[in-house]
Amino acid sequence: MTTPDPDGLLAEQLLRLTRRVHRIQKRHLERHDLGVTPAQSRLLRTLAHYASPPRMADLAERLEVVPRAVTTLVDGLEANGKVRRVPDPANRRVTRIELTDEGRTTLRELRGARRLAAEEILAPLTEKERQVLGVLLDTLIEGDGGKTC
Repeated sequence: MTTPDPDGLLAEQLLRLTRRVHRIQKRHLERHDLGVTPAQSRLLRTLAHYASPPRMADLAERLEVVPRAVTTLVDGLEANGKVRRVPDPANRRVTRIELTDEGRTTLRELRGARRLAAEEILAPLTEKERQVLGVLLDTLIEGDGGKTC
């Protein structure tokens, strides 16, 4: 007889929740017809955290992806008018990425879509359960060095 693996069960639950969050967020993005993928929305959110336009290498590091992945995401967002490449004023060989007005509008709409997705996911929980979940999630997030986005 095998003994239950509580950590294995928790890992499976976390993976299932992550997939559910992704599906719900994708559905809300499509419903709002924002013309961005979940990966592009993550890049827009990350870009908004910078005080000045970052380099693609900065974005790749913050998103924990290879630079080529950022190039592909920026290409798509630039084609849709949500970001633009701008020269670095101090080094003409460096290109920086900045949000356009359309990108900022899309970001506001994304935040609304994310709130709706979160409300749907959290609907079964009471206020107290939401508070406990928030504390637990903060503990897990801080466990990886506090990396965000």
